[in-house]
Amino acid sequence: MKKHVIAAIGGTIAGVLLTSQIAGPLIADEANRKKSTYEQLDLFGDIFERIRSQYVEEVDEADLIESAINGMLTSLDPHSSYLPPVDFDSMQIQTRGEFGGLGIEVTQEEGFVKVVSPIDGTPADEAGMQSGDFITHVDGDPVQGLTLNEAVDLMRGPVGSEIVITVIRDGVADPFDVSIIRDTIKIAAVKTRLEGDTVVLRISSFTDQTFPNLRDGLQKSVTEAGGMGHINGFILDLRNNPGGLLNQAILVSDAFLDKGEIVSTRGRDPADSDRFNASTGDLAEGKPIVVLINGGSASASEIVSGALQDHRRAIIVGTKSFGKGSVQTIMPLQGDGAMRLTTARYYTPSGRSIQALGVAPDILVEQRPPNDTAAADPKAQPRSEADLRGSLENDSLTEDERLQLEEERRVQEEAAKKRNEDYQLAYALDLLRGLSVLNTNE
Repeated sequence: MKKHVIAAIGGTIAGVLLTSQIAGPLIADEANRKKSTYEQLDLFGDIFERIRSQYVEEVDEADLIESAINGMLTSLDPHSSYLPPVDFDSMQIQTRGEFGGLGIEVTQEEGFVKVVSPIDGTPADEAGMQSGDFITHVDGDPVQGLTLNEAVDLMRGPVGSEIVITVIRDGVADPFDVSIIRDTIKIAAVKTRLEGDTVVLRISSFTDQTFPNLRDGLQKSVTEAGGMGHINGFILDLRNNPGGLLNQAILVSDAFLDKGEIVSTRGRDPADSDRFNASTGDLAEGKPIVVLINGGSASASEIVSGALQDHRRAIIVGTKSFGKGSVQTIMPLQGDGAMRLTTARYYTPSGRSIQALGVAPDILVEQRPPNDTAAADPKAQPRSEADLRGSLENDSLTEDERLQLEEERRVQEEAAKKRNEDYQLAYALDLLRGLSVLNTNE
């Protein structure tokens, strides 16, 4: 059966020679272990039968078994779960980049639903949902005590219908309600644009379309700029990217690496370990790269940022990432359902696991709230010599030099505006501009 691997992601085996003196006890221990397992299965069967026949209300046997299976899986970790046929179909659609819903990636923590990140341009994003928000109620119904799948089911509904979510947010004293209109979610996995001489690649998720979108968008922007000689660098914006397909994270990392390991996965059995290496070729042709991350950057995003950081191919800017360092394998089951099972941990090229730790940025840059006070108040603007009445004119500039100076000032003023709109992105642009100046002077 086909398996899907999601990064949502050896040792030496010593041979032991057993003598006949200890073989007997080992065999007895194995037999006792099997006996205990069978006894526990008998116990499960006994409880199931008593519930089926004696519970105060009639129960659906299929639902009862499904709940038992899901309980077994969710007891392992927050990312293992059972996917009924409808959820399995939905998951497959999501990895293709189009689905119905709110556009929000969630996990479970302390009994509540926690937002990993809203997806760009979706109803949840436009309603102001933020990474780190806790959802306590959906349309007034509490989510505490529900499995993650059950809570997500509450949030599903017809396109165009309204849902009211109660949110607890760090820094806000009281819970508050957020109204969201459900819609069909179409994810543009990568959006590319030029910011001056810099190509900004905004990667919102890792679906089947991520690498093709990245490659095509990058080439289009470079052509638009007049060729790679007119590009000072690239920004990979992975903020609030909840992850997705492992193979796409590998392809995106490989796009900017010429050689070396990208990521390794290690399961319970050393024989199941895998190592993924880069192939020759760098789409950025050696130009500087800045990667933006934050607390909503998870899983596949952390594979990319960790690989580029370890190879010193990029400068990581922003705040610490989410810290999901495990790999889930989707295993189809009989009855058209599937189970999502954590089967491995992933490790960056240097051998570090980011599980529960996250990727630490090379340069810590907190996002700043917009502040237009200075722009709105002319008195707050600094005065210069040129503002003084009767000041002398500068007679050392040619007309071409004067026009070039005006263009440089215009670029600087645009950069200053961006610091108000998106401080982290503006920082990355300034960083690449500074590196470009240094390279020009070499």
